[in-house]
Amino acid sequence: MIKSFKHKGLKKFFKTGSTAGVNAMQAPKIATRLEVLNRAVKIEDVDIPGFFLHPITGNRNGVWSITVTGNWRITFELYDGDVYIVNYEDYH
Repeated sequence: MIKSFKHKGLKKFFKTGSTAGVNAMQAPKIATRLEVLNRAVKIEDVDIPGFFLHPITGNRNGVWSITVTGNWRITFELYDGDVYIVNYEDYH
């Protein structure tokens, strides 16, 4: 279950469906990924074809990334069966 968000627009989209804080053209892909994250209890639950799940290396140890489109990613941490610090970012 998603417990916390870093990106305010992503949180609003998740809670209300408002695309005001996210790219509206990416909304269907974002919604699918958030649904998967909300049901995830282990990292394998997020390893879905097309999501390109991978850990972020460097100084962001413990942070995972899934692709939305282009350079845009949803990043998150998953521990104790819950998802935290969900962010929508272009970190490239």
